[in-house]
Amino acid sequence: MGNFTFNETTIKGVYIIDAKVYGDNRGYFMETYKESDFREAGMDYKFVQDNQSSSRKGVLRGLHFQKKHPQAKLVRVIKGEVFDVAVDLRKNSPTYGQWVGAVLSEENKKQFLIPRGFAHGFLVLSDYAEFTYKCDDLYHPEDEGGIMWNDPTIGIKWPEAGEIILSEKDKRQPLLADIKIEF
Repeated sequence: MGNFTFNETTIKGVYIIDAKVYGDNRGYFMETYKESDFREAGMDYKFVQDNQSSSRKGVLRGLHFQKKHPQAKLVRVIKGEVFDVAVDLRKNSPTYGQWVGAVLSEENKKQFLIPRGFAHGFLVLSDYAEFTYKCDDLYHPEDEGGIMWNDPTIGIKWPEAGEIILSEKDKRQPLLADIKIEF
């Protein structure tokens, strides 16, 4: 499909996306998003907000979601390397509570498409990383939800990255069994 290969993961609706990269001695060029190609692949999202963050090695951001305003996200790394994770929170899904992860880096240029109804988080593996993503709904700070990053019932296998660095908010997130959310 155009300049993209859409690889569905073990969880329906979550994709790892490879883009064609055109490079020469000057550098490279690539499309990171083209609405018509994504729509043709069954991903009909209207992205309304782009975000970017920078973090140092060991920073773990997540697992986050919006309660009443869930967001689909198209995420990628433009500098460094992260391990990115999506956790299925769709109550009627056969994969509820399961996770899928992918290494995203400036070298592999992979993207991760996370549909609505998922918690999302990432761990920085390189010394420094810049992370960017598109969202199909605006961020509502009063609508934030989260799950503890190391919830044993989810069992995410985070790669080794040294000391884990969390925000105060992420140190106090509830377990999956304790959240009252239905997507």
